[in-house]
Amino acid sequence: MANAVASAQFEKATFDKVAWRLIPFLFLCYIVAFLDRVNVGFAKLQMAPDLQFSDVVYGFGAGVFFIGYFIFEVPSNVILERVGARMWIARIMITWGIISSLFMFTGDIQWGSVAATFNCTDAEFTFYVLRFLLGVAEAGFFPGIILYVTYWFPGPRRAKMIALFMTAIAISNVIGSPMSGAIMQYMDGYNGWRGWQWMFLLEGIPSVIMGILVLLLLPNGPRKAKWLTREEQDLIVNAVQADEASKKDLGQRHSFADAFKDARVWALAVVYFCGVVCFYAVNFWMPTIIQELGVDKQDFLKVGLISMIPWGVAAITMVYWGAHSDRTGERRWHVASGLILGIAGLLVLASVGHAPIPSIIALTMVTVGLLAWVATFWSLPTAFLSGTAAAAGIAWINSVGNLGGHFGPDLIGRIRAASGGANETAFFVLAAVAAVGVLIVIFLPKTQSSKATTTAPH
Repeated sequence: MANAVASAQFEKATFDKVAWRLIPFLFLCYIVAFLDRVNVGFAKLQMAPDLQFSDVVYGFGAGVFFIGYFIFEVPSNVILERVGARMWIARIMITWGIISSLFMFTGDIQWGSVAATFNCTDAEFTFYVLRFLLGVAEAGFFPGIILYVTYWFPGPRRAKMIALFMTAIAISNVIGSPMSGAIMQYMDGYNGWRGWQWMFLLEGIPSVIMGILVLLLLPNGPRKAKWLTREEQDLIVNAVQADEASKKDLGQRHSFADAFKDARVWALAVVYFCGVVCFYAVNFWMPTIIQELGVDKQDFLKVGLISMIPWGVAAITMVYWGAHSDRTGERRWHVASGLILGIAGLLVLASVGHAPIPSIIALTMVTVGLLAWVATFWSLPTAFLSGTAAAAGIAWINSVGNLGGHFGPDLIGRIRAASGGANETAFFVLAAVAAVGVLIVIFLPKTQSSKATTTAPH
């Protein structure tokens, strides 16, 4: 009994050590990544009038990021598995930080007949090209991190770790919303640059810095971690291998081709698409939605401060949601119920018009629901995919799903343009899309081992 207690204590101490060494660092990486991806929502408040972008132009440009992301996602994640997480994640972060800063020149680049061929102004074409290239640069980062986490944590511990890492989505908005608003409001005109230009420059630099730190500090796996003892390395490797072996009763998939032969991979890609459509539609348009609740059009800081409310609540909730899923071993209904809460919030948002308090409550419901959904979603595919199939399958689900990031913002832009700026129809459409995801999750074929409901971390 004493040996069992000592073994359990050693196991807990080892995984706690890994969590404290890796998760905060990955957390910071994802904060700067997500900030560069979504700060365009704040830039729109000032950049769109400056460059004469319509809602359709902004919605399409915000979403075209995910076209580049889709094309290069699977190759990027497979390369990561081949060359190692440290080198590839560093490459991703440095290139996207540089491209993000280049957005400050959106109104300055001249394309001549090239832009005219696509029926665009020079500024519109530059916006589209840079958003596409930003997606190419960032492709592979998120699924690469998910894959990387599977090297360190077995399934029963994974949802909480992923949820902790993914709180960066919420925290990047909690920090980034007022920061973006303040930069746009108080740096405007300095050195002859507009506030949105300063925002892109200043928020792109941290990604380059973090990329260099990844190159210097991130180990490729447990065997490369000099801060672990040999016994601790053995424990982690054995735990992960045992978790891999437990996937056999789920029709474990190993090879690159296996990932695409499994109907569950395709079903989960559709689920992820449905959730991502809703998430980025609301995310990229949230500053505009909040401004239209009656905030002064030049008070960007106030928009940022109000945006902190839904993101702050979501940051707390998603950690609890992931931990509860790990503790109970239940995955499917944690995923589905997050989407259901998001649907409820969208329906409320569509029904209350521009009433400030009900709208903020509804935005909070949407944000909490969608982040709770995504915090537990990745425990489903990683339960039955391993090896190269995990790299390819995770990347495929993420790339197909993230196409929703193109359609969601574009959908709101086109509906607003067709309805004179009204959002209600768009929110009803988004709720219907999320409902499709709920139904697929509920009726999804087996993704959990029979042991999963009773196995929890010590």
